[in-house]
Amino acid sequence: MPAHRLLSRRLVIIGAAVVIAVLGACAVLAAQWAGLIGAPTTAAAAAAHTAAQQDNKHWAHGDNTLGVLGATFGLRIGTAVNTDALAKDAAYRQVLGTQFSTVTPENAMKWGIVEPKQGVYDWAPADKLVAFAQAHHQLVRGHNLVWFQELPEWLNKQYRSISPDALRSILHKHITDEVSHFKGKIWQWDVVNEAFADDGTLRDDMFLDKLGPGYIADALRWAHEADPTAQLFYNDYNIEFSGAKSDAVYDFVKKLQKQGVPIDGVGFQGHFGTQFQLPDLQTNLERFARLGLNVAVTEVDVRTSMPVLAFEQSAQNAAYSQSLQACIAVRACISYTMWGFDDRYSWIPDSFPGQGSADIYDRNLHPKPQYDVLKQDLQLAADGAPVRTERGVR
Repeated sequence: MPAHRLLSRRLVIIGAAVVIAVLGACAVLAAQWAGLIGAPTTAAAAAAHTAAQQDNKHWAHGDNTLGVLGATFGLRIGTAVNTDALAKDAAYRQVLGTQFSTVTPENAMKWGIVEPKQGVYDWAPADKLVAFAQAHHQLVRGHNLVWFQELPEWLNKQYRSISPDALRSILHKHITDEVSHFKGKIWQWDVVNEAFADDGTLRDDMFLDKLGPGYIADALRWAHEADPTAQLFYNDYNIEFSGAKSDAVYDFVKKLQKQGVPIDGVGFQGHFGTQFQLPDLQTNLERFARLGLNVAVTEVDVRTSMPVLAFEQSAQNAAYSQSLQACIAVRACISYTMWGFDDRYSWIPDSFPGQGSADIYDRNLHPKPQYDVLKQDLQLAADGAPVRTERGVR
């Protein structure tokens, strides 16, 4: 997860105040957004699926929820979904079905969940989420196909003894089986997740060790063969910031394009904290978009120390607002997704003891100031933000 340079508490207060002051000018900025980069071609717009167009019409009408407000200029607003909460919590389902126009399974499509025993699949939780999304006119981001974490235990046990050919065959089958199972139902796939270390080198994991760097291109090709209509993404954290990691991912993606590898977009996760500086996100979204790629903000949350102090709340508001505004400003940014929407089911307290309050709803499913900030930004963007489609620039 994020390992950004830690700032002093005083600098955080100052930085948050500066960002908040800048946000007061967003009505003026909205009028300038229309001329920014990434205009979709007529052919790309025409290629959008009929079902997706119907879904967008659904979100273009109704109450001023986040999904409806984003639909005024074609931006999908999404959340990661806890499938246990989806199954048992009616209030959770109500917010999920009305506020968001795209959903991402938090865990239900990860390899260790869908294939707990080799050759034995459990699609049930993911299938239920997809059915919910279809019933509520939501698009689905599939997350994820290849990641160094949350692998099946049976695969981890084979790591030392498995041959490269055997691992390649297993990986090929996994990608083909999962993408085929959901064929026609997934809008964007995070095909490969977090393959780079913070220093810009490829992560030293099972796949690099046994298969070499070519496994990333292979994974994208296999996913495309299984579902040519799905948009294929590389997804990572800390590439929101300029530096060694984002530069390395940028150069790697350019090489994939030159090799003719099917890649449609890059996902920028956006796990932020009030003790860290905010990234130059728009700059990085723009430079990847100039490659002819779609971009997406895929896993936003903003954690802070508990209990939350007033200046920390202001810093959280600023981080949510700045990241959404960056996406709004870049026409190729086709979705903005939060990694969960409520503090009750947040992953943060278990992973970062003493921290929390990272989401836009509280534990009782009441909207927090972060929600209000996002809603205001979307309302202001309705006049002048560059319009995008589900296919983006592809």
